[in-house]
Amino acid sequence: MSIRKTDFVEGEYYHIYNRGNSKQKIFLDNKDRERFLKLLYLCNSKQRIDFNNDIIKRKINAWDFEKGEPIINIGAWVLMPNHFHLYVTPKTEALLPSGNAITDFMHRVLTAYSKYFNARQQRIGSLFEGKFKSVHITKDTQAKYLFSYIHLNPIKLIDSKWKEKGIKNKKEVFKFLNSYK
Repeated sequence: MSIRKTDFVEGEYYHIYNRGNSKQKIFLDNKDRERFLKLLYLCNSKQRIDFNNDIIKRKINAWDFEKGEPIINIGAWVLMPNHFHLYVTPKTEALLPSGNAITDFMHRVLTAYSKYFNARQQRIGSLFEGKFKSVHITKDTQAKYLFSYIHLNPIKLIDSKWKEKGIKNKKEVFKFLNSYK
């Protein structure tokens, strides 16, 4: 069993991220993004939830499912075509195998999403590039930067060099960010 470099402490803040294996796209369309977001909601619980049996077969809207109290707080998130970023803090000690809310949450989300994606795309194998990555946020400046970084990350889709060269057309960027799901 691998040991994480970052210990997850209740009440502390963390940047969690991962990308597709070999930088492959992991969100191909809105259906994929919607599934991942629903999993962020449903897996954020001490309760075990089977998406197919608890949601689809019972014809329940995932957002209306009574999942109980969340085990982590999600402060910000972004889904990019080949990766994602989350800004989280654990709320409580999870009563699951790892004994850690973030690890349990991420294990459930990534496993469920990988199974969904592989079935939908008729593929097998690893979807993600190893275990998820994490950075402990220890300074206020780091927290402010991360929040902005997450929300501005989609600009790379329309201007890959915007950080180095600056934003040339702010109106276009604002319009794009406001419409980015």
